[in-house]
Amino acid sequence: MSVHIRRKERLIRPLQVSDLPLLMAIEVRAYTHPWTEGIFRDCLRTGYICWALTVDEIFTGYAVTSVAVGECHLLNLTIDPAAQGQGLGRYLLRQVLQRAIESGADIAFLEVRPSNLTARHLYESEGFNEIGRRKNYYPSGKRQREDALLMAKKL
Repeated sequence: MSVHIRRKERLIRPLQVSDLPLLMAIEVRAYTHPWTEGIFRDCLRTGYICWALTVDEIFTGYAVTSVAVGECHLLNLTIDPAAQGQGLGRYLLRQVLQRAIESGADIAFLEVRPSNLTARHLYESEGFNEIGRRKNYYPSGKRQREDALLMAKKL
């Protein structure tokens, strides 16, 4: 007897305002200090390049980038915590960077919390290197702050 294992269908598409309720449901589960819906609306309104990831037509993740003068700035890359550990973050990152290359970017930058070991491992394994730190960049609790690691990758 053979068993047919269905490969999940992944789709990257432009993020739409109508995605914001689903996006916000993921954002608040994924982060202790989530972005607000207003921040995402501003990103869409001002022309940031925003992507939605669906898996089998289910909204599963998103990315927000800024691409200009040969640079891609990855501002937010998030996978629903319930879907993490399946390679979806890596898939979304690769897709977003490929689209940035197609838009003329030759280098990508991002910031990540030093404590976010999973994200750091992903970025390092995809060729990002630490190039600096922003002191006290992220909120991290009662009046506490955490540095941001600045990372870059030649595309």
